Amino acid sequence: MLPTRHTPDPWIAQLFSTQSAKRGAVVRRSVAWVEREVGHARFQNEVKQRGYHLIRTANQYIVICHNGPIDILF
Repeated sequence: MLPTRHTPDPWIAQLFSTQSAKRGAVVRRSVAWVEREVGHARFQNEVKQRGYHLIRTANQYIVICHNGPIDILF
């Protein structure tokens, strides 16, 4: 089991400062980990504030770290 942090701010800062996020690529995190670290509402709000796209599939969140259009092909 992963340790819980006391405040969500360091976790959020670390996630959005990764090389993938800075390049406008994709980052992925476990839904359970997000809930434990920051909570779903806070996480979704952080993604939305940045203008990024958020996808939930099975037990993963996928953040597309740019605000351009996306197409889901199938």
